[in-house]
Amino acid sequence: MSNEQDLIRKLKAKDNVALEFFYKENRSSFLRFSQQFNLEETEAKDIYQDAVIAVYENAQKGKLDNLEAKPSTYLFSVGKFMIFRRLKKKNTLYADGSLDKIMDLTDWDFDDGNNDTEILNLQEAFLKLGSQCKEVLRLFYYEEKNLDEILHILNYSSKDVLKSQKSRCLKKLKEILKTK
Repeated sequence: MSNEQDLIRKLKAKDNVALEFFYKENRSSFLRFSQQFNLEETEAKDIYQDAVIAVYENAQKGKLDNLEAKPSTYLFSVGKFMIFRRLKKKNTLYADGSLDKIMDLTDWDFDDGNNDTEILNLQEAFLKLGSQCKEVLRLFYYEEKNLDEILHILNYSSKDVLKSQKSRCLKKLKEILKTK
């Protein structure tokens, strides 16, 4: 059993020592990571605590049992979405509405209400995708690369092949979400 699996098992069992270790182990790197978003330190700390709690609760619900990423990677993913939500509410990031474009899934309801569950479900579904799909979607939505740039980065044979791949990946993501 790997250390990551052991940590998830302990978090699931409500092991406070494991929770404290996980919290301390990732805190400084997350706070450094959050600096790129120009958050106030207190905001970054609040988001970090919320993200740790979300990971802890998801571990207890068994949602991390088949996690393919490290728990710290999952934590950063949760935290990043929480940062985006906070900045969107403050209208300091993606003020042009392009935050909605990050996942270009107009039939999902990501309003300004309490949507942490939807975001976490989306993150979990994303982590279940294959590596190629993750990379295509990450480059397109998170790094906001255009299809021509992705074509060259990932060495696709044509733009049409890449468009088809992106479409299949989004369809797969939606299918995973429907099973939740």
